[in-house]
Amino acid sequence: MTTNHTHPDHKHDHKACLELFAKLSEYIDGETDEVTCEAIRAHMEACPCCTTCLETLKRTVGFCEEVGDEPVPPGFSKKLREALSNMP
Repeated sequence: MTTNHTHPDHKHDHKACLELFAKLSEYIDGETDEVTCEAIRAHMEACPCCTTCLETLKRTVGFCEEVGDEPVPPGFSKKLREALSNMP
């Protein structure tokens, strides 16, 4: 996956962002080693786009933890799959 999206403050290689993105879940869960943690923190200081992504992911994880294991309403999964398959 390549991207041509740019942000005025985002002047570094997008490949680094994609590599970081693959590690964010482990980072949030405290499952990364200290070297990786430092690399992620350094990247976040230089990349407002990834910082926003990380904060959004943290909020999503928090929301999922609050909701717990409640079952979804009948038919929800089917509607969600249909909606996703119709996305461009």
